Amino acid sequence: MSELIQAVIDGDEKNDLRQFTGELRVSEKRYLLRNDILQAFSEYCKKFEKTEAFIHGSNLSKLIYYTQEIILENESICLIVRPKIATQERFRLWPDLSVETMDISALLDTRDRFVNHYHPNEGDVLEIDFGSFYDYSPKLRDSKNIGKGVRYLNRYLSSKLFQDARQWLEALYKFLSLHSYNGMQLLINDRIRNQDQLSEAVKKGIALLNSRPPKEPYEKFRFEFQNMGFEPGWGNTAKRALETLEMLDELLDSPDDEVLEAFLARIPMIFRIVLVSVHGWFGQEGVLGRPDTGGQVVYILDQARSLEQELEEELKLSGLSALGIHPKVIILTRLIPDSDGTRCHQRLEKVYGTENAWILRVPFREFNPNVTQHWMSRFEIWPYLETFAIDAEKELLAEFKGSPDLIVGNYSDGNLVAFLLCRRLNVIQCNVAHALEKSKYLFSDLYWQNMEDNYHFSLQFTADLIAMNAANFIIGSTYQEIIGTTDSVGQYESYKSFTMPGLYHVVDGLELFSPKFNVVPPGVNEAIFFPYTRTEDRIQSDRDRIEDLIFHLDDPAKVYGKLADPSKFPLFSVARLDRIKNITGLVECYGQHPELQEKANLIFITGKLRVEDSIDREEAEEIEKMYRIIEQYDLYDKVRWLGVRLSKTDTGEMYRVIADHHGIFVQPALFEAFGLTILEAMISGLPTFATQFGGPLEIIKDKINGYYINPTNYDETAAKLDEFLVRCGYNIGFWNEISQRGMDRVYSSYTWKIHTSRLLTLTRVYGFWNYVSKQKREDMIRYLEALFHLIYKPRARELLQQHLQR
Repeated sequence: MSELIQAVIDGDEKNDLRQFTGELRVSEKRYLLRNDILQAFSEYCKKFEKTEAFIHGSNLSKLIYYTQEIILENESICLIVRPKIATQERFRLWPDLSVETMDISALLDTRDRFVNHYHPNEGDVLEIDFGSFYDYSPKLRDSKNIGKGVRYLNRYLSSKLFQDARQWLEALYKFLSLHSYNGMQLLINDRIRNQDQLSEAVKKGIALLNSRPPKEPYEKFRFEFQNMGFEPGWGNTAKRALETLEMLDELLDSPDDEVLEAFLARIPMIFRIVLVSVHGWFGQEGVLGRPDTGGQVVYILDQARSLEQELEEELKLSGLSALGIHPKVIILTRLIPDSDGTRCHQRLEKVYGTENAWILRVPFREFNPNVTQHWMSRFEIWPYLETFAIDAEKELLAEFKGSPDLIVGNYSDGNLVAFLLCRRLNVIQCNVAHALEKSKYLFSDLYWQNMEDNYHFSLQFTADLIAMNAANFIIGSTYQEIIGTTDSVGQYESYKSFTMPGLYHVVDGLELFSPKFNVVPPGVNEAIFFPYTRTEDRIQSDRDRIEDLIFHLDDPAKVYGKLADPSKFPLFSVARLDRIKNITGLVECYGQHPELQEKANLIFITGKLRVEDSIDREEAEEIEKMYRIIEQYDLYDKVRWLGVRLSKTDTGEMYRVIADHHGIFVQPALFEAFGLTILEAMISGLPTFATQFGGPLEIIKDKINGYYINPTNYDETAAKLDEFLVRCGYNIGFWNEISQRGMDRVYSSYTWKIHTSRLLTLTRVYGFWNYVSKQKREDMIRYLEALFHLIYKPRARELLQQHLQR
């Protein structure tokens, strides 16, 4: 990229660069993001009548395409260029067109100056740098492999085994000898005392099992196996145990990454799992649509069911279920005493459809009952998380009668609690972000002080840095969630370097090429969300009730708007009412385009209809805005606004009823980390139009099994919807075609069995890696603890003092 900018300066385009930067200097904006830059360049080309060849093929146009940010200072212009995914270069351009390379500290100082928070006479700001802590660990070389960390780690471990067989086989032997369950030794006993004896015993075990009938149960050869040094866990039959031993034999003789993963996937080392989701209303009934509650609750409940089922199957195959060993999954969340008709005040609640999966609710300590007795926004809960983790540890140990084997954090707060628990319990930590607010709220780092009263981003971003770096592995739903696309920065990538002026600079916040990142998309609950064409599985009374709710019910407490012509195509959306979900934007888009109103009604579901029913500031603002939009465009007889909380079963039937009427699902979020509602709509048979910002880019293949929309461009979005409706109007077979492709897409790639099987394999591989490299993480953990105690806790105490005064 440095060659590209030099080519512009040294070539015929030098004057164009001077003209373009001159145009920028006279504009009002001093800080331009990528869309601003592209728009400014387009206006420049139009003003100076540039040719198509220049607009699309010049060196300057290429430089502009790769430029993510431009900051105009008094004399110079700072360019932040992203020549390829996960890579950033920085240049300072002077009026004489001389160029100098900037280091990251200089860029962060420039950003501080932009918001008038640069104070050179007050000493240097704290710089946070994790770069050196990753020097010891393997790193991916190609950005295309980011998100496939376990595959790389397997190869790395295998190569180590091959290069230094003695050391690594000793580690493998010790790792196998560690495993036990409630005092019962698993896999190998003290008759096998080193790796050489392990190799000999494996060959003897293979010979024994080869002499047995393949279907012979473990109990028949258990004692002979024990005399050889093998304890339970190898398999429930002679055939299964033989396969496992043969994998180990191959691994001992000629290490191979595929064999290593397959072997580790069979090790019975996971029996107890904790899924941490602290904030919001976490329950199975009456919570969806409430503030801070949505797809994350659905995700975790479905994941818990699938994990229990997958673990039970694995324990059966390993031969341990016959010995009375069964898995237990606990969802850890906060208890809300004032539960508003939900079960969020109950300490323990069994997860529907499971044998041993539970919701465990632990209350926040009562620093001020006026606050802690009630629901609390995810932006406000930070002062309570450390004591919550301490209290939760005692509860978990009591429920499990031992320590968990895996802790999965969800969202920023859950990930921080996972860090605190894993540090105390010495357990494998997995992080799932779901969404990172830093990407959702524009300039939330740069202007954090302006937003602190409402959002407390100083706490959240510090918690994110701690949890991300502490995690043994991180699950992303999509590749772009980690490092974006060729023209957009990923959510995790945004933590690589940033400034919070007056608080700290993040010079190197996260190693994006670490193999800790893995893309493991969630599934969809196929028992609840299934195609509308499966009429034999639908209950007619439910179908009639939902049909009436959508199109006919006249109940001001639940519905606003009465359709003049219910026979039109229904445009349908469902989300909680916050700014990012952008339901008000969809309604405004519909209101601005009469051609859509002629062909379709707009039906949408949110949690509430009235401002007085909401205790969330942002939700209340969106409710007020919704009424203004409906009135402004006179949409009362063209929209149906359902302010109801539906059960999951009713939600599934809602999608299917809309599909019965050949409707369309529209997901208009300004940003969506993944999009479970997209999967639910597609598997139900609804053609889906979803935001182009975020995870939907990897779910939908544009114009094949769905469509992308830019929810900020109302004209473009309306045109796409109108074109589809017109085409369906004269050829309903086209609707059927897109509908079927959407269903096929979900069934081929997004099932919970795929997800949980992968999650458990990852846990075992990273558990092995954590064991063989554990001494090399302690320095980073100490650094993270320093950030927690010196930055996070003081700011949390300040917020707690505010709560005590309420």
